[in-house]
Amino acid sequence: MRSRIRTDEGAASTELGYVFTFLLGVLLLSMFAVWSFEIETSTRERWNLAAIDANLADISAAIERADLASRDGDGIKYAEAVEWRYTEADETLFTLVLTDESLDLLHYEKSLDRSHSLSGTGLGNHSGEITIAGISHIWVIYEQGETRIDTMRPSF
Repeated sequence: MRSRIRTDEGAASTELGYVFTFLLGVLLLSMFAVWSFEIETSTRERWNLAAIDANLADISAAIERADLASRDGDGIKYAEAVEWRYTEADETLFTLVLTDESLDLLHYEKSLDRSHSLSGTGLGNHSGEITIAGISHIWVIYEQGETRIDTMRPSF
């Protein structure tokens, strides 16, 4: 019995089909990985901005309540602790500035800068500048004609 070498091109085309199917699978999985990473990143950034905005809204509301208390008469003292929600941003680079017109959150990444307008209906001035570095509460304090923000609890 003599064996002869046959030229079978069907096997080669099957192998090429396997290789192309494998490469197509790698391409699709890579595209899925990039797509899911982008979704996760954008969701995380949106939640981070929502936490920052909620923090500023809470502090602004406490400042408005301090201004309301300032209109009650002489000798009024007011203090309120506002919980700071942690964010994913580097909070050591956040600076919270209170002026007569607004509450500003400054960060070297301009996309994280935020500002909340204040009504300014209190009898006193607004002042204060703090760095948000590992703090859990911000104190809004009114005494002696001044509304200020601080990281320390007042002594009165």
